[in-house]
Amino acid sequence: MTIQDLKSDRRLQALALAVFAQAFILCAILVRAAMPLWVGQEIRVDTMPVDPRSLFRGNYAQLRYDFSTVPGLQATGENYLRQGEVIYVSLEPGPGGKHVFGSASLVEPEEGVYLRGRLQSGGGRWWSSDLPINYGIEAFFAPKEEALALERELRDGGVAVLMVSASGRARLKEVIGEEG
Repeated sequence: MTIQDLKSDRRLQALALAVFAQAFILCAILVRAAMPLWVGQEIRVDTMPVDPRSLFRGNYAQLRYDFSTVPGLQATGENYLRQGEVIYVSLEPGPGGKHVFGSASLVEPEEGVYLRGRLQSGGGRWWSSDLPINYGIEAFFAPKEEALALERELRDGGVAVLMVSASGRARLKEVIGEEG
Protein backbone atom coordinates (compact mmCIF):
# COMPACT_ATOMS: atom_id res chain seq x y z
CA MET A 1 0.00 0.00 0.00
CA THR A 2 1.45 3.34 -1.03
CA ILE A 3 1.21 6.74 0.65
CA GLN A 4 -1.13 7.84 -2.15
CA ASP A 5 -3.49 4.95 -1.37
CA LEU A 6 -3.50 5.89 2.34
CA LYS A 7 -4.30 9.53 1.55
CA SER A 8 -7.09 8.47 -0.78
CA ASP A 9 -8.45 6.03 1.82
CA ARG A 10 -8.44 8.72 4.55
CA ARG A 11 -10.20 11.18 2.27
CA LEU A 12 -12.86 8.59 1.55
CA GLN A 13 -13.31 7.91 5.28
CA ALA A 14 -13.52 11.65 6.03
CA LEU A 15 -16.12 12.10 3.30
CA ALA A 16 -18.15 9.16 4.61
CA LEU A 17 -17.96 10.57 8.16
CA ALA A 18 -19.12 14.01 6.96
CA VAL A 19 -22.08 12.52 5.09
CA PHE A 20 -23.03 10.37 8.10
CA ALA A 21 -22.77 13.36 10.47
CA GLN A 22 -25.06 15.46 8.28
CA ALA A 23 -27.61 12.67 8.01
CA PHE A 24 -27.49 12.11 11.77
CA ILE A 25 -28.03 15.82 12.49
CA LEU A 26 -31.03 15.95 10.13
CA CYS A 27 -32.55 12.86 11.76
CA ALA A 28 -32.01 14.37 15.22
CA ILE A 29 -33.79 17.57 14.18
CA LEU A 30 -36.76 15.59 12.82
CA VAL A 31 -36.98 13.41 15.94
CA ARG A 32 -36.84 16.48 18.21
CA ALA A 33 -39.66 18.15 16.25
CA ALA A 34 -41.84 15.02 16.34
CA MET A 35 -41.15 14.10 19.97
CA PRO A 36 -44.22 15.94 21.39
CA LEU A 37 -46.48 13.95 19.06
CA TRP A 38 -45.04 10.67 20.38
CA VAL A 39 -44.71 11.31 24.11
CA GLY A 40 -46.66 14.52 24.74
CA GLN A 41 -49.79 15.08 26.78
CA GLU A 42 -52.91 15.84 24.73
CA ILE A 43 -54.66 19.10 25.58
CA ARG A 44 -57.39 21.09 23.85
CA VAL A 45 -57.50 24.87 23.48
CA ASP A 46 -59.85 27.31 21.77
CA THR A 47 -58.63 28.74 18.47
CA MET A 48 -59.72 31.21 15.81
CA PRO A 49 -58.52 31.15 12.19
CA VAL A 50 -56.68 34.22 10.94
CA ASP A 51 -55.95 33.47 7.27
CA PRO A 52 -57.31 30.32 5.59
CA ARG A 53 -54.96 29.97 2.60
CA SER A 54 -51.78 31.33 1.10
CA LEU A 55 -50.77 31.27 -2.54
CA PHE A 56 -47.13 30.94 -1.49
CA ARG A 57 -47.33 28.44 1.39
CA GLY A 58 -50.17 26.25 0.16
CA ASN A 59 -53.41 25.25 1.86
CA TYR A 60 -53.28 25.96 5.54
CA ALA A 61 -55.13 27.73 8.28
CA GLN A 62 -53.16 30.23 10.33
CA LEU A 63 -54.44 29.98 13.90
CA ARG A 64 -54.61 32.39 16.80
CA TYR A 65 -55.05 31.44 20.45
CA ASP A 66 -56.07 33.36 23.54
CA PHE A 67 -52.47 33.01 24.68
CA SER A 68 -50.93 34.15 21.34
CA THR A 69 -50.38 37.46 23.09
CA VAL A 70 -49.90 37.59 26.83
CA PRO A 71 -50.39 40.66 28.99
CA GLY A 72 -47.09 42.41 29.58
CA LEU A 73 -47.60 42.61 33.34
CA GLN A 74 -47.97 38.85 33.54
CA ALA A 75 -44.54 38.09 32.05
CA THR A 76 -42.26 38.09 35.07
CA GLY A 77 -38.51 38.26 35.24
CA GLU A 78 -36.30 40.69 33.36
CA ASN A 79 -37.17 44.36 32.83
CA TYR A 80 -36.40 44.22 29.11
CA LEU A 81 -37.30 41.44 26.70
CA ARG A 82 -35.61 40.81 23.35
CA GLN A 83 -37.08 39.34 20.17
CA GLY A 84 -36.66 35.56 20.30
CA GLU A 85 -36.61 35.47 24.12
CA VAL A 86 -37.96 32.16 25.47
CA ILE A 87 -41.19 32.58 27.43
CA TYR A 88 -43.08 29.84 29.27
CA VAL A 89 -46.87 30.10 29.32
CA SER A 90 -48.66 28.00 31.93
CA LEU A 91 -52.06 26.60 30.97
CA GLU A 92 -54.77 25.65 33.42
CA PRO A 93 -57.76 23.36 32.97
CA GLY A 94 -60.81 25.39 31.98
CA PRO A 95 -64.45 24.80 31.07
CA GLY A 96 -65.35 21.99 28.71
CA GLY A 97 -62.07 20.12 29.19
CA LYS A 98 -60.08 22.85 27.43
CA HIS A 99 -56.98 24.55 28.76
CA VAL A 100 -56.75 28.34 29.18
CA PHE A 101 -54.00 30.87 29.86
CA GLY A 102 -52.72 30.82 33.43
CA SER A 103 -49.52 32.86 33.60
CA ALA A 104 -46.32 33.67 31.72
CA SER A 105 -42.75 33.57 32.96
CA LEU A 106 -39.15 33.63 31.79
CA VAL A 107 -38.47 30.73 34.16
CA GLU A 108 -39.53 27.20 33.21
CA PRO A 109 -42.32 25.99 35.52
CA GLU A 110 -41.52 22.98 37.68
CA GLU A 111 -44.97 21.41 37.27
CA GLY A 112 -48.21 21.64 35.35
CA VAL A 113 -48.94 22.00 31.65
CA TYR A 114 -47.04 24.81 29.97
CA LEU A 115 -45.95 25.88 26.50
CA ARG A 116 -42.47 27.00 25.51
CA GLY A 117 -42.66 29.94 23.12
CA ARG A 118 -40.55 32.78 21.82
CA LEU A 119 -41.24 36.51 21.88
CA GLN A 120 -42.33 37.28 18.34
CA SER A 121 -41.39 40.89 17.71
CA GLY A 122 -39.39 43.82 18.88
CA GLY A 123 -39.25 43.45 22.56
CA GLY A 124 -39.67 46.10 25.17
CA ARG A 125 -40.35 46.55 28.81
CA TRP A 126 -42.35 43.64 30.23
CA TRP A 127 -44.98 45.90 31.76
CA SER A 128 -45.50 48.13 28.69
CA SER A 129 -47.82 46.13 26.41
CA ASP A 130 -49.09 42.76 25.29
CA LEU A 131 -46.34 40.38 24.20
CA PRO A 132 -46.83 38.41 20.94
CA ILE A 133 -45.59 34.82 21.42
CA ASN A 134 -44.86 32.16 18.76
CA TYR A 135 -45.16 28.52 19.86
CA GLY A 136 -44.76 26.77 16.48
CA ILE A 137 -48.44 25.74 16.47
CA GLU A 138 -49.79 28.69 14.51
CA ALA A 139 -50.32 26.97 11.14
CA PHE A 140 -52.32 23.85 10.27
CA PHE A 141 -51.60 22.43 6.80
CA ALA A 142 -54.19 20.29 5.02
CA PRO A 143 -55.13 19.13 1.50
CA LYS A 144 -57.14 21.70 -0.46
CA GLU A 145 -60.59 20.18 0.13
CA GLU A 146 -59.93 19.64 3.83
CA ALA A 147 -58.57 23.18 4.23
CA LEU A 148 -61.69 24.66 2.60
CA ALA A 149 -63.99 22.56 4.81
CA LEU A 150 -61.96 23.55 7.87
CA GLU A 151 -62.29 27.20 6.90
CA ARG A 152 -66.09 26.89 6.91
CA GLU A 153 -66.11 24.98 10.22
CA LEU A 154 -63.85 27.49 11.98
CA ARG A 155 -65.71 30.67 11.08
CA ASP A 156 -67.03 30.92 14.65
CA GLY A 157 -63.99 29.35 16.29
CA GLY A 158 -62.80 25.85 16.92
CA VAL A 159 -60.68 23.62 19.08
CA ALA A 160 -57.01 22.85 18.51
CA VAL A 161 -55.78 19.50 19.81
CA LEU A 162 -52.17 19.92 20.94
CA MET A 163 -49.60 17.40 22.07
CA VAL A 164 -47.36 18.99 24.70
CA SER A 165 -44.11 17.41 25.87
CA ALA A 166 -42.80 17.64 29.43
CA SER A 167 -40.40 20.39 28.26
CA GLY A 168 -43.26 22.58 26.99
CA ARG A 169 -42.72 21.95 23.29
CA ALA A 170 -46.05 21.63 21.48
CA ARG A 171 -47.21 20.22 18.17
CA LEU A 172 -50.60 20.65 16.54
CA LYS A 173 -52.32 17.27 16.21
CA GLU A 174 -55.63 18.39 14.69
CA VAL A 175 -58.10 21.25 14.49
CA ILE A 176 -61.82 20.61 14.82
CA GLY A 177 -64.86 22.83 14.51
CA GLU A 178 -66.68 23.96 17.64
CA GLU A 179 -69.36 21.31 17.14
CA GLY A 180 -66.71 18.57 16.64
